[in-house]
Amino acid sequence: MTQPRFSQRELLAALAVVTIWGLNFVAMKFALRDFTPFQLGAARFAAAVLPLAFFIRPPRMHWKWVVLFGLFQGLGQFGFLFMALKVGMTAALASVLAQTQLFFTAIFSFVLLRERPTRALQVGLLLAALGLVCFAMNYAAPRPGGAHATTALGFVLSLGAAAMWAGSNIVARKAQQATPQFDALAFVVWSSLVPILPFIALTLVFDDGATRWAHLARWQAVPAGTWLAIAYLGWAATILGYGLWTNLLKRHPANRVAPFGLGVPVVGLAAGMLVLGETVTTWQWAGIALVIAALACVLFGGPSLNKKRA
Repeated sequence: MTQPRFSQRELLAALAVVTIWGLNFVAMKFALRDFTPFQLGAARFAAAVLPLAFFIRPPRMHWKWVVLFGLFQGLGQFGFLFMALKVGMTAALASVLAQTQLFFTAIFSFVLLRERPTRALQVGLLLAALGLVCFAMNYAAPRPGGAHATTALGFVLSLGAAAMWAGSNIVARKAQQATPQFDALAFVVWSSLVPILPFIALTLVFDDGATRWAHLARWQAVPAGTWLAIAYLGWAATILGYGLWTNLLKRHPANRVAPFGLGVPVVGLAAGMLVLGETVTTWQWAGIALVIAALACVLFGGPSLNKKRA
């Protein structure tokens, strides 16, 4: 049975998602100039939830899945990511390191769900591990005059964000298995309510001068560009991006849609270097090449190995 081809409109939608999600990391950098990581977390999810919560009904599932997904994907993934970008990680490299969630998901699936990794995934894990070694070498053996925009702490926090993303993938899979009529959009929207209060609590406890936000003048002092960045994170990257991506997954198999995700780190790298003037060291380029090769191996290597066996 032949699978339907992507229409021109669907190809444009896929390219739009890749571009939106690639620029997502640049928008985070802009917003973090005026907000702390915890404040940005609360603002991002508030912007994403407020329009849709009035129109989309709560998902018909056990509340624990909604809470767990919100904690892993919202508080965990973006909490770590925003802190990484604040303490020492470029938007360019963050877009690449985020894709390691695929390999963390494979490890968690093996440990928690007893899912054996395929041969292509095993090769991809090896390439990704070598890529992470190259990234680590950038801090173990730094070159004089190299890039100073990244730190070892930012690197570790970025990996923590990817691991939390992987944890949310496991939760989503378990939720889907436990729910006969799983509504992905309602699940994402209502789980986005979960991290808002924890982010507010964290900013009150850890951020200096957090009480200043109780005054209207403090909100009015935030530049318009920062508000645009938050609107982009909440509405474009979340609502529009996930909406287009979900629509593609409804029309085509996941193994045909997923390869478009390889374009996200490419756009993120280009945007970080062109818009923010970020630089990449030799070790980091080697790590980027290995991680992208690992992703390509996982996404395209399965069919090739199956043909060789046949």
